[in-house]
Amino acid sequence: MNTPPSPPGPERTDGSSVQIGALVPLTRPGWVEAGQHLLAGLELAVREVNDAGGVVGRPLELVVRDTAADPQKATAAVDELARLGVAALAGEYHSVVARAAAGRADALGLPFLCSSAVLDALTEQPTEWVARLSPPQSHGWQIYADFLLSAGHSRIAVAAQPSVYWASGTRILRDYLAPRGGTVIELDMSALTPAAVCDELVGNRATALLLLVGHPEPAVPIVKSVRRDQRLAEIMIGAPAGQPEFAEWATLLGDDSAGVPFLRYLPERLSPLGARVEKGLRERLGEAPSFVAFEGYDTVAVLADVLRSHGADRARTAESWPCVAVEGTRGQIQFSRTPGISVWQWASAPVQVVDRDPAEPGRLRIRHAGRESTEV
Repeated sequence: MNTPPSPPGPERTDGSSVQIGALVPLTRPGWVEAGQHLLAGLELAVREVNDAGGVVGRPLELVVRDTAADPQKATAAVDELARLGVAALAGEYHSVVARAAAGRADALGLPFLCSSAVLDALTEQPTEWVARLSPPQSHGWQIYADFLLSAGHSRIAVAAQPSVYWASGTRILRDYLAPRGGTVIELDMSALTPAAVCDELVGNRATALLLLVGHPEPAVPIVKSVRRDQRLAEIMIGAPAGQPEFAEWATLLGDDSAGVPFLRYLPERLSPLGARVEKGLRERLGEAPSFVAFEGYDTVAVLADVLRSHGADRARTAESWPCVAVEGTRGQIQFSRTPGISVWQWASAPVQVVDRDPAEPGRLRIRHAGRESTEV
């Protein structure tokens, strides 16, 4: 392993806490609801670790920094947390922000366990310092493309905003669907109004519209416009990035929130551990936890296990990624090298396509399942 340009964090022996830096979007334009769920999972796991005696007799402590979906703010936070002596970094939801944080963590020699961001190219070059729990975008979005084909959709429009993440998603869908008879029609949301989107869908004879846009704007106005256009009564609206996962979606859209399939990273059935954690997360959040909350919990569970085994030395933490074997809420977590992915990757994270039931929008139903962990 290459020696980092800066020395590892201090190995504290005075009984003080072992600190983990947590990167979380907690203010706009970040996806605040996702950030709150991610933080709830991180905090619940830290509380349980400390209730069980901490890490080798020392309490675990989260040092939380709000990224607000801003890559520059995240990079500055990584620098600050490194100076403060955190043993490792955890968290982040937004892929473009996580990519900036991962690049900086790699440069500083600071271990980073990314909880939720899926962009395949999380770092420019392969790194030993970064590991990830969420499945790569190429894997999850190919499963979503399989769902589209199985549902009979071959002319698929994507309403997309300019972004590395959305452009990557469009490319994955096109590359996967084209050899299988599918067509992807790009609608540039920097140039179209929601009403103009409807005209484009009609003109292109699309049978499905995918929302590759921010939430609530412009996702919510697009859904409302399409749902009210009688010409588009049969079109399916989808949101592979998961906008309908959170309660705000249903609050803002009411009945229009249902029947919009999205990707979710949970098994069909929770293990006893997963069920116990689900109860604790529900109490903490006051609502059903999203998959993002489980990702937060599992992040701390992995880091606590590594810190117990190898201490708080940064280099030893990074060297331990291939040795991890932790029972998480969604299966047995182990990291491996995956072709085309630059970081240590949990390769068997469960993937589902889910939507809100039109008969009961508060209930989620599984529409399609991809490869799942053997532990469910």
